[in-house]
Parts: sequence; C-alpha cells; structure tokens
Amino acid sequence: MNAPFPAPAQADAPLPPPPDSAPRGLAFATQLFLLLVIPIGVLALAIAFTSLEMHDNAMRTLVGERDRRAVTAAAGALQEQLTHRAAAIHSLALVSALAPSPAVALEAYAFQASDFEGGWALYDQAGKVEAASNGPEAWAARPVPGLLAALAGATEPQYSAAFRDPTTGEWLVLVGARGPGALLALGAFSPAGLVSQAAEALLIPPSGAEVWVVDPAGQILYGAGPVGPERDPLQHPGVAEAQRGEAGATYIATQGTEHVVAYAPVAPVGWVLLIEEPWEAVDNPLLRRTQLAPLVLVPVLVFALLLVWLGLRHIVQPLRALAEQSRELGQGRYDSIVQPVGGIREIRHLQAELVRMAGQVQTAEHSLRRYAARVTHGQEDERRRLARELHDQTIQSLIALDQRVQMTQHEQSPTALASAERLAELRRMIAGLLDDVRRVIQALRPIYLEDLGLLPALEMLTHDLEQTAGVPARFVVAGRPARLSPEHEITIYRLAQEALSNVARHAQAKQVVVTAGFAPTEFVLQVQDDGRGFRVPERTGDLAAAGHFGLLGMYERAELAGGQLLLASAPSQGTRLSLHLPL
Repeated sequence: MNAPFPAPAQADAPLPPPPDSAPRGLAFATQLFLLLVIPIGVLALAIAFTSLEMHDNAMRTLVGERDRRAVTAAAGALQEQLTHRAAAIHSLALVSALAPSPAVALEAYAFQASDFEGGWALYDQAGKVEAASNGPEAWAARPVPGLLAALAGATEPQYSAAFRDPTTGEWLVLVGARGPGALLALGAFSPAGLVSQAAEALLIPPSGAEVWVVDPAGQILYGAGPVGPERDPLQHPGVAEAQRGEAGATYIATQGTEHVVAYAPVAPVGWVLLIEEPWEAVDNPLLRRTQLAPLVLVPVLVFALLLVWLGLRHIVQPLRALAEQSRELGQGRYDSIVQPVGGIREIRHLQAELVRMAGQVQTAEHSLRRYAARVTHGQEDERRRLARELHDQTIQSLIALDQRVQMTQHEQSPTALASAERLAELRRMIAGLLDDVRRVIQALRPIYLEDLGLLPALEMLTHDLEQTAGVPARFVVAGRPARLSPEHEITIYRLAQEALSNVARHAQAKQVVVTAGFAPTEFVLQVQDDGRGFRVPERTGDLAAAGHFGLLGMYERAELAGGQLLLASAPSQGTRLSLHLPL
C-alpha cells in the first residue's frame, strides 16, 4: 500500500503580525509641489538672473560708449589747445619781424605765459638765443637743434618729442614756428598742463578710473588714477589702435573684474589718450539691489529642493527599492523582500504587508513542494510495484505460454501445415507482447539504473532514442564518474527521459548530444539538439500557460532534488537543457 499523503506543513518561522492601518498619503501634495512650486521658483530665479545679465550687458555697453565719447571729445580739446599754442608761437614769430628788438617782441606776449610753462624764446638762423622769457641758460639743455632743423624747410609750426626738463624734472614739449623775418619763435609747454586746461573737465573719472597720455615712444606724459599700466604702455590694449588713428573702446579682464578701455589719437603730436575703469563701479548700487530683489526666492527654492531631496530619499528611492524587491519576489526569491527599504511609514507598512504575504506564499509553496515530493515518491513506488508485478507475473506467464506453444509445435505432425503456421504466428505475437511489456517495465522501473548505475542507464536511453525515433544521438561523459544517491540518480534519469521524449516528439532534430558531467561540487546533465527550438517564456510560471507541462514538471522535479534546471532555446536555433545538481 502507498503511504498516505501528509497534510500541508506550516512555515518554520512565525509570520509577522499585521501592521497598523496606514495613514493617508501625500501623493497629490507632493505632485503639486513638484509641478507648481519648484517650476515657479526656478522661473523666478531665471528671470532674476536673466534681468541681471541684461542689465550688466546694458551697463557695460553704456559705460564703454560714454568713455569712448569722453575720450574722443578730450582728444579733440587737446588738439585744439595744441593748435592754439602753435598759432601763438607763429604770431610771436610774425611780431618779432616788426618789433624793434627781440626783447620787445617777447614783452608783448607776456599774456601767453600761462600757456607756456617752460617759457618762450627767439632764435636766429644760426641757432643762437636772441631773447628768452626765462633766460638763455634754461634753453641750453633742451632739444632745440632738432626742432630748428625741422623748421628749416617747414612753413607750418613743428613740435618736438617730449623731454624731461632738467630743472624741474617735468615733461615738456617744444613748439616752433618761423616768420617773415630772420628769427625763429619757440615755446615750451607742459603736457600735464595742457590736459588740465583742455580736457580734465571731460575726463574727471570716478574712483578707480585711470587716465593716461602716451607719446609715440611709449612714455606716459600724463597720468591720473591709482596706478599706471603694469607693462609696456605700447602693449596696452587700445594704444596700437589709437596710433593707427582709430578711436573706440574695448574690454579687458583685470584682477577678477572687467575694465573698459577707451582710446583716441591726438593727431598733431602722435599722442594716445586712454581712459580705463571698471565698468561695474559706474553702476548704481541701489539699482543693483533692486535687480537682486527676486533673489529672495533663493531660500524658498533651497527649501523646495530640500523637500524634493527628502521626497526622493524617503519616498521615491524606497519605492524603487521595494519595486525591485517585489520583482525578485515574483521570481521566487522570498528573502529579497525582507531587507528593509526605509522611507515613510506608509512604505514601511506596505513592505510589512508584502513580507507577510511572502511568508504566506512561501508556507503554501513549502506545503505544495512536500506534497509534490510525496506524490513523486508515491508515483515511483507505484511504478516499481507495477513493474515488479509485470515482471514477476505477466512476463513469466507470457514466457510459459510461449514455451507451451513451442512444445505444441514439436508435437504437431509435419503434415499439419495450417496449424504450424498459426502456432508460429502465435509465437510472434507472444514475442511482440513480451517486448512491449519489457518496454513498459523499463519505463516504469529503469532496471539498468538499479542494476548497472546511472551512466549505463543514460546511455541506454540515448540508444533507445536512436532506435525508436531515428535521431542520431551521442552520449558523452565528462569528468570522473561516481555513483550518486538513489534519489539523485532517479531524478537525473527521469529528467533525461522526459527531455529525450520531447526531442523525439517535437524537436525534429538531426542530432542530439547527451552529456553527463562530474565535477567536485556538482553534477551537470545536458541534453542539446539542433531542432526547431521554441521561444522560452520569461518566467517559469508561464510554462503552463504556453502548454509546456512536461517542462514545468521537470523544473519542479529539479527543485525538489535541490538542483537548478536551465533552458536555452530560440526558434530555428535548437534547444539546450542543463541540470545543475549540487553534490
């Protein structure tokens, strides 16, 4: 008699108590915050920063244009003052031709003393001082010969290069002109005084601005501001452009700020007039504070981002982790759901419910597995009993019947041909029936497995496939063979039997290879064919829906034995079935 099936077993560990009822969630409020508050805050900040950027660009352009106009006007004023001084010296040369003496001519021009800080003088054609407002000795160290040489063939007033006055150390420039008489008039003026009179009102800079006058040799004739150029003035932006006769403005980065540099040429003497200042210093602080008013939203946005971070940390990430654990739970990995995911109380409540459900499902699955294991053992016992009865009774009876028919054949006379033919046919029927019964016994009770072991039994299964289905089959042994436990051997045999049966019925294969591999820690059975294959369902539970009940039973039998069954197949790509059984 078969042993009675056991009742479903209880889980080994107690289930967790049901959690308290969860409070209402805040999903709508969170979505409202994410879709309304944060976009508005970001938009306000974008508008604030965009307006600041536009304001800065406008102020930058405005300051550059203002300085360009100021420098151009100041250069024009300087040019007018230079023309005025040249005209005054030319008038002195004309008066000297009519005056009774050079001294009288100089005395007549005493009212021009403020324009010529270095004095003025009259020279003859040989370069001798005829009269000087500040004495002949003051003109001895000045570059007079070069200027007199330039005046020899000129009809217009001429200017000398700037030079340092040996007495005062200040920069001076000579201007000379020739009249109808034999005398040449020369005057010495200060570039700094020229700028002070002509253009200082136009170049009064705010704090931090600098004003320079640079001559063609790169000498700074006038400077106003905290510092001068840090390198060769001729290399400073704007100088080369002004020396080419251009006027304009450019921008340079200096010590973390941006400066506007306006430049213009002073034509008669080849000077360059520069003004440089940080354009941010011109901006109205009150206006900038007004522009920064929307930045009060920064703390609001920071708070909003903090709330979003908290939502991501305590809601979104725990939900993603729980979803991943639920996916693994659906694949049968029950321990994955136990790992805490944290988060708010609602998520912890949901996880507790999932843990409780997983425990109940695992308990039911354990019960079903034990029930299936007992059913499988009972089925094998019943097969062995039927095989034993067929072998001990039916086979013996058929053999005895065959022997009696054989004896009857011997007792028949040679003339009873019809009876002999019927007896021969009866013997053939008995032989066929014996073969059929032996195949049934082999299917119910693998005698080769019990008597010879696993490898001969698998080899006979492979040989039977080639004999019955006509499919070329090959059996391969890998590793060092060893006997396994009876439970493992019957599991391996039944799985190989079902796999080869599927090949014979469905695969339409041209070749089959059965491999038995022995490793130190596991046994691997592999059945591979080159048949038509099929699309393997993603989950084991979908095998029944696809009609693969035999494969589903193979998976269950492998799991009952503690092994793992792997199936790889694709349409027109053949099928490979592998059983990994830990030893």
